[in-house]
Amino acid sequence: MIASAVWKKESKYETFSENGHSVLFEASPGDTAGPSPMEAALMALCGCTSVNVVSILEKKPEPLTGLTVSATAEQSGAPPRVFKHIHLVYRVSVKVSRKAMEDAVSLSKNKYCSVSKMLEKAAEIDFAIEYEDQPNVAEDSAQQA
Repeated sequence: MIASAVWKKESKYETFSENGHSVLFEASPGDTAGPSPMEAALMALCGCTSVNVVSILEKKPEPLTGLTVSATAEQSGAPPRVFKHIHLVYRVSVKVSRKAMEDAVSLSKNKYCSVSKMLEKAAEIDFAIEYEDQPNVAEDSAQQA
C-alpha cells in the first residue's frame, strides 16, 4: 500500500492513494475544507467496521435494510493527542436478528476490522447496538476491541 500527502497552502494537505483516490485534509481547527487526520482515522474506523458487519450479515443471509455506525472519541490532552477512548454506536434497521447483529459486530471487532485492531493499541473501544424497531433500547458492550 502506498500513499502520499502534498501541502497545498496554509493548513491544507491533499493526500493520494495508489489507487488514485484523494482526500483533502485540514489541519486548522474549525476549518471546513476537509477532515483533520484524526477525524479521518475515526471515519476510517466507522467505514471499516461497517463494511465488515454488512458483509458478515449478507452471508447469513440476514435481511439488513440499513446500518449507520457512528463514533465518539476522547483524545489525550497533550501531544501526541491519541485517542484514549472510542465509543461506537451501530444503528441497525429492523428485521436483523439480535444474535446475528451481535455476532457480526463481535467478529468485526475481534477478527476482521484492521483499523480497529490498530486503534485499540492506544484506545479502549466499546460499542452499543441500537435497533430501529426499539429506538430507546440500546445494547451496550464494555468489551474492548
